[in-house]
Amino acid sequence: MVVPLTPVQERLLDYLRRRIAEEGRTPSLREAASALGVSHAAVARTLRALAAKGWIRREGRYGRTIVLLRAAPPGAGRGREVPVVGRIAAGLPLYAQPEWEGCLVVDAVLFRGERLFALRVRGDSMRGAGILDGDFVVCEPRQYAENGEIVAALVRGEEATVKRFFLRSGHIELRPENPAHPVQRHGFGEVLVQGRVIGVVRPPAAVGGPREKTR
Repeated sequence: MVVPLTPVQERLLDYLRRRIAEEGRTPSLREAASALGVSHAAVARTLRALAAKGWIRREGRYGRTIVLLRAAPPGAGRGREVPVVGRIAAGLPLYAQPEWEGCLVVDAVLFRGERLFALRVRGDSMRGAGILDGDFVVCEPRQYAENGEIVAALVRGEEATVKRFFLRSGHIELRPENPAHPVQRHGFGEVLVQGRVIGVVRPPAAVGGPREKTR
């Protein structure tokens, strides 16, 4: 039985395959950490997980030589990195956090388009649409929306949220998918659509670190 890999593990395994194929040698932990933008400890931890799952074997002094034990799994090599740009509140709006929090590896066949970005959701107001606390929503950048589309929007220039968008005669309605949360109504100048949600990625518990408490 093949034990599935997390996105973090797939990313490191793809990097190892590429470097070994191109250079005929195993990259150092320092090289891998620099190339992937993670810590030395994170690479070491992921290598241990890959070995435990039977994808690699470490040999030689200090386990510096890595032997790949399996061929690339179906779909390997078709991944793409999508930048994670802060968190979004699906519940009470949270102040927009524009800093880059890293990358999310997604299937390039399923997630197409230019300049995609991902946001991590906090809260449960969109659970009826299958978007849960801690999920990542993948968005295509857009500054407009059709009625009923799920969007990532900035409210009053600083609060970010994920909701269904509706344009009414005198206001914009941002509607949750959870009856425990109220519908939000805002003036036309108060809402700026940032992108349309095109998919949801639910990370394994080991990916992305601890979650914030839902407000």
